[in-house]
Amino acid sequence: MRRLPLLRRPVVEEIWVPELVVEIHVPLLPATDAVPGEDAFGWIEDVEDYLDEVEERGDAEVFEDGEEIGASYVFFVTGADEPCLLDVATQVVSLAGVPQGAFAVVTDDEVEQVGAGRRVALPVG
Repeated sequence: MRRLPLLRRPVVEEIWVPELVVEIHVPLLPATDAVPGEDAFGWIEDVEDYLDEVEERGDAEVFEDGEEIGASYVFFVTGADEPCLLDVATQVVSLAGVPQGAFAVVTDDEVEQVGAGRRVALPVG
């Protein structure tokens, strides 16, 4: 009787692909339309609300909570391709009251330092 060779399944190694992240750096300044007696930094909450809407629509995801870093407030988005994430960043900086001078940093989830990546002027387009 002839023996058939054993068929071996190929070993497939799991390959980790870094996740694209866009950081949105907004100067930590009072709102451009701030009214005396109101929260001059209310634009931060407006941006967070907008990003929640973006996430609910499934257009992108909030990577982690925004945070104050140096002279900027930084928001983090992921879950889509670069043009989509940069469009989200453009929409963020176009919201009423958001200070001018914002920029994006295209990076990934393996980078440990905020701001390390390719800088992109906002708004795009």
